[in-house]
Amino acid sequence: QVQLVETGGGLVQPGGSLRLSCRATGYVSAIYKMTWYRQAPSASRELVAAIARGGTTTYADSVKGRFTISRDSAGDTTYLQMSNLKPADTAVYYCVADQLAAQYWGRGTQVAVSA
Repeated sequence: QVQLVETGGGLVQPGGSLRLSCRATGYVSAIYKMTWYRQAPSASRELVAAIARGGTTTYADSVKGRFTISRDSAGDTTYLQMSNLKPADTAVYYCVADQLAAQYWGRGTQVAVSA
């Protein structure tokens, strides 16, 4: 069992930055991949960034060069550093933990980019 809690969301002006954190508790040693998803109002949920055990990362084209995903050495916290934020980044951001036979979702954190 894994529990995930996202923090760091909030209201920011265009061009600003935020750092999201996802704290995992439970059997974190069995997680082989962490992913950030987001869902904007009236939109489908989309993959933002992912990091696999070993450090391989994947990014959506829309955030390349602006967002960076990382995971601490203990594996219990995954970060999403977001810079040069745009109104299109407004969404609820979710972190997702993948194990071999299970997937866990956090409750999400709201990011709003607006002047």
